[in-house]
Amino acid sequence: MPSAVEHPWDLSPTEAVKMQRELRDRIVLQPLEMPVRRIAGADISFNMYSDVFFAAIVVLDYTTLEVIESAYFTETVSFPYVPGLLSFREIPTLLKAWQQLKEKPDVTMVDGHGIAHPRRMGIATHFGLATGSPTLGCAKKILSGHFTPPAQEAGSTSPILDKEEVIGYALRSKARTNPLFISPGHLLDLEGALAIARHCLGKYKLPEPTRLAHQMVNAYRREHGAND
Repeated sequence: MPSAVEHPWDLSPTEAVKMQRELRDRIVLQPLEMPVRRIAGADISFNMYSDVFFAAIVVLDYTTLEVIESAYFTETVSFPYVPGLLSFREIPTLLKAWQQLKEKPDVTMVDGHGIAHPRRMGIATHFGLATGSPTLGCAKKILSGHFTPPAQEAGSTSPILDKEEVIGYALRSKARTNPLFISPGHLLDLEGALAIARHCLGKYKLPEPTRLAHQMVNAYRREHGAND
């Protein structure tokens, strides 16, 4: 498995775009090299107008989708909100939570995009590069490309296209709800990302890894950051 890619995080937005273009050549899209036993969900939460970020990574048993482990971290961030550069604002805090895990997951589902990004460097892709681990993105809104709405039945999909290139899938996780946008991040391919997202669906719209990460990071924020 490729090693983690290290680089400075204290960059200007212009420097960050340049870094994304350089890192794009390091992305590896391939089938998973081993069966998935443990899957993580990763998410960030913050209070409106606050630069104090709260990160959560929740690890689940892939078969039962029951929580095995969770890790949290909070810190003040300085990188501004810039569309397309979300990873520079959120990943440093996520990495500190990642470092606290006793056993790393086989794959991580990140709340956000993988390669379905204008420079193919969504937060899931960047997180995969930064950890040297397989990742996929699960987003609620499209950021790059276009798609034909999938059929209304649960489980229906349609490809997300950038010109003629497939960069992800729109997945209708529940009937008659807006689709989710699934894309591989790093060390995972398109079909593998979609298969994992489908496997993790339960009775809710969001797949269990990111649903639980979202739920747990917001509880952590309310408990530790009420005055931020």
